[in-house]
Amino acid sequence: MELDSLYQEVILDHYKHPQHKGLSTGFTAQVHHVNTSCGDEITLNLTIENNMITSLTWDGQGCSISQASVSMLSDLLIGKTLDEADVIVNSFSDLMASKGTSSGDPEILEDAVAFAGVSKFPSRVKCALLGWMAFKDAAIQSQGESK
Repeated sequence: MELDSLYQEVILDHYKHPQHKGLSTGFTAQVHHVNTSCGDEITLNLTIENNMITSLTWDGQGCSISQASVSMLSDLLIGKTLDEADVIVNSFSDLMASKGTSSGDPEILEDAVAFAGVSKFPSRVKCALLGWMAFKDAAIQSQGESK
């Protein structure tokens, strides 16, 4: 139970002190995602230069899970290549799909392993994944690909 309490504190800290919140004016791609089941919203601006994520800013509203999750996402991905970001995003997606059977890899996910407990609650998984799915769409958009 002590670890769960620590994880809750990490999530609340990112919610109260979000990283990279506030949309940049220049960007390679911008996406807006809404979780239709609860109304959480994220707008994400992504800047890619030479296959490197140089800026990832966001704004949104919603529960502590969605807001803290995109805060951690932005902190994790800035300075990474798109290939490195893909590994991180896939690792987080796997964690969210685990239904509580995985604790995640802290070497890859750092603070985002705090969401391991959220994976037990399907209705909350969508909240945790909101910013991550927005990033995936922005990355595709920034490369001029279509889904």
